[in-house]
Amino acid sequence: MANGSFSYPLPINEPVLTYAPGSKERATLKEVLKELKGKQIDVPMTIDGQEVRTGKQVAMHPPHEIAHTLGHFHAGDASHVKQAIDAALKAREGWANMSWENRAGIFLRAADLIATKYRPYMNGATMLGQSKNAFQAEIDSACELIDFLRFNVHFVSEIYKQQPISGPGMHNRSEYRALEGFVLAVTPFNFTAIGGNLPTSAAMCGNVVVWKPANTAVYSAHMFMKILQEAGLPNGVINLVFVSGPTIGEICLGHRDFAGVHFTGSTGVFNSMWKTIGENMANYRTYPRIVGETGGKDFVVAHKSADPDVVATALLRGAFEYQGQKCSAASRAYVPSNIADQVKAKLVAGINSMKVGTVEDFSNFVNAVIDEKSFDSIKAYIDGAKADPNANILVGGGCDKIVGYFIEPTVIEAKDPKYVTMCEEIFGPVLSLYVYPAEEFAETLDLVDQTSPYALTGAVISNDRAAVELATDKLRNAAGNFYINDKPTGAVVGQQPFGGARASGTNDKAGSMLNLYRWMSARTVKETFVPPTDYRYPFLQEA
Repeated sequence: MANGSFSYPLPINEPVLTYAPGSKERATLKEVLKELKGKQIDVPMTIDGQEVRTGKQVAMHPPHEIAHTLGHFHAGDASHVKQAIDAALKAREGWANMSWENRAGIFLRAADLIATKYRPYMNGATMLGQSKNAFQAEIDSACELIDFLRFNVHFVSEIYKQQPISGPGMHNRSEYRALEGFVLAVTPFNFTAIGGNLPTSAAMCGNVVVWKPANTAVYSAHMFMKILQEAGLPNGVINLVFVSGPTIGEICLGHRDFAGVHFTGSTGVFNSMWKTIGENMANYRTYPRIVGETGGKDFVVAHKSADPDVVATALLRGAFEYQGQKCSAASRAYVPSNIADQVKAKLVAGINSMKVGTVEDFSNFVNAVIDEKSFDSIKAYIDGAKADPNANILVGGGCDKIVGYFIEPTVIEAKDPKYVTMCEEIFGPVLSLYVYPAEEFAETLDLVDQTSPYALTGAVISNDRAAVELATDKLRNAAGNFYINDKPTGAVVGQQPFGGARASGTNDKAGSMLNLYRWMSARTVKETFVPPTDYRYPFLQEA
């Protein structure tokens, strides 16, 4: 029984550790990496709080060291998806009725567990399983995931406080109910924090969840699931299954109690899911919530007034951190002719100074792409550019998958602004650059807006405020996250709510209240203290 109104103040963002030479966190992380590599783990699915093993084992290899085996996970089938749905629906009533302060306490405890004893393990699992360097893992699997958990608790508490006004003789209130059914969370390989946020943001609002992570992120997903259980998450609230995309889609999207999907992945898969949901509408108990963040072809457009050092740095970091495998990564650049030679020279020098290799060598800026399929796709774009007279490899272009899936940071200078690598999502360490006439900034902004179907992130770099204003206006719909004099990556929870529109998704802004509203169903309750006893109104009386 609630006997107080409990406060969850706005948290501060989790401080990012540096892992500098000589630091305690660096030494601890290196020890944990050795520990994790020194054993092979057996990863079951988690259904109704129980470990489920099928015997159909799939090996997990570090993308940068494919000869090494981290362990195996147990692949499931349609029967396990059905079990997960049944477990979720069984847990639904108890979870939805649990007091908010007790639900909140679970996720706040999970955040503190990650911030303390599990920090090197979450980072280590992400580094080895998804080939992230120490800094990229820290800002993702530690800081951003912690921030999602803490900030979402605050945001939910603020939503619950939002109440309607009441007139004389009555009291009005709003209840924010869980959705009627279960939520499907489908999460990607590239951010452990997204993998954790998509199921927990829905669960935090009282929903029960079936969670399917990417096969290439099972290692870190399993570790996060164990942390949630240690934090006190009841059985069946989140059910972690390792099945194929078509299997999860067929069973979940065809179920009468399907209440919503929280998705991050490719535009094509999301479009297919949306179509299937539409075709199944007559079968559902309620209209499902469809929330998705998909692809991007993110831009950086520089003005003639821009500082070449600022432009080059934004591109080097924005395009090549985590091998360009970010939905927000700088993928196409528009550089004015007056500074183009300087920017290109700085890009060449910067890339030539970057080390590529294993995550265990902390001096490596670039590591491996996620798997062989991704490697082959990215390499095909590079090989195409090498053979095309409309493109020139400015720097990089080397590809080698003998030891791991390594692709050199690559800059393609396109002679045609509509060249294929300027238009299509590549999702790797490849930046396409087009040099435009310095006096045609306004026309180039139109080109930026019209080139890609996506609208996720973008940046303008300029020391001319009028140019900044022009770009901000003309590119209003070209990016859901727009950056001025910065790279188009690195959104921080609570600071830059993240999401895009057009072909980039539903723009429901993870890391803000906007996203959490989608996982609630409001009920307005009106109580009249002295109800009328006669239907007649005063206007009916004779004068």
